[in-house]
Amino acid sequence: MDLMPSLDAVHVVGDRVLVRPSDDADRSSGGLYLPAGVTSKETVQTGRVVRVGPGHAVPNPDYSASEAWTGEDSPVRYLPLQARVGDLALFLRKEAVEVEYDGQSYLIVPHGAILALVRPKHPEDEGYH
Repeated sequence: MDLMPSLDAVHVVGDRVLVRPSDDADRSSGGLYLPAGVTSKETVQTGRVVRVGPGHAVPNPDYSASEAWTGEDSPVRYLPLQARVGDLALFLRKEAVEVEYDGQSYLIVPHGAILALVRPKHPEDEGYH
C-alpha cells in the first residue's frame, strides 16, 4: 500500500501554479534560450506546469445568503489563470517557494510571477497563434 498520495491528490490554491523545475537552466525544452546574464543572476527560471490553482477569487454577484430559495451558489467565483498543465513557464525565481513531495522537488509560483508561457499548439485550441 502506498502511504504517499499521488500528485493527483495535490490541490493548488488560489492564483498559484505548481511547477516542476527544468534541469537545463540555459535552454528550455521549448527551445527558449535564456541570456547568460539572466541565468547567472538566477532571477529567471523555467519549469513545466504540473498543477494550476482555481484562479483569482472574486465576489459572486449572484450570491445572496438571505435568499435561501436561490440555490446553493457560492459567495466566491474564480477567474481562471492563463497557465495550463503542460505549459513551459518562464518565471521569477525569487517569488517561488520550493517544496518536496514524494521525493521530487517542485516550486509553487504565484501566477503574477510568471513572465511567459510556452504552450504546444493543440487542435482544440481555436484561435491559437
